[in-house]
Amino acid sequence: MEAISINTINRQQLEEPEIIRRILSGEKELYEILVRRNNQKLYRVIRSYLSDEAEIEDIMQNSYIKGFTKLYQFKLEASFSTWLIRIAINEALARIKEKGKLFYIYQHAEHFKKNSILEIPDNKQLNPHERMIQKEAKQLLENAIDHLDAKYKIVYMMKEMEGMSLNEISVILDLTLSNVKVRLHRSKEMLKDKLFEVAHDKNIYEFGFSRCDRITENVMKNI
Repeated sequence: MEAISINTINRQQLEEPEIIRRILSGEKELYEILVRRNNQKLYRVIRSYLSDEAEIEDIMQNSYIKGFTKLYQFKLEASFSTWLIRIAINEALARIKEKGKLFYIYQHAEHFKKNSILEIPDNKQLNPHERMIQKEAKQLLENAIDHLDAKYKIVYMMKEMEGMSLNEISVILDLTLSNVKVRLHRSKEMLKDKLFEVAHDKNIYEFGFSRCDRITENVMKNI
């Protein structure tokens, strides 16, 4: 069983503005809280642009480190996650441009890696057969989402998987609110024929447990 620090619970209850204030005052170890709170969301956002797992984690780590070094520039007018996602998207697009990849790489399913299914927390309430069905349903949905053009995929992931507001998505992607709504509608239309019943599963593209620990440790070692 993983050891838990005495102060872990109290630290997790800290409000974001307080955490940031204390980090800027020298308590850089508190940055771990922000990393763990945002790992899942950041993974899903970058996964909307790239499919290689090692590359995604590399961009996640770079985004966190850049976020830490520029934290003094962060204004508390928006959430830290909104600010961080902008950094991550810029990092992902720069990587795509650097490697000469097509922005709509996801149109071609043959380019996807077979290991796109992520770690699924062990739900002991499910029997082996139910777990298999759950895993297959998630894989079916992930594969369908991977066929979406990136411009539709990112909007779908932000709204349906992360529950972000349309206004927040509009700000992050620098799109009009009406454009966000159109892209969200189109993404759902593209998915609904075969997958609409499972389209609200919140557990796909999970970035949990050991992977969360690993990237958090790497970030904290490099700041």
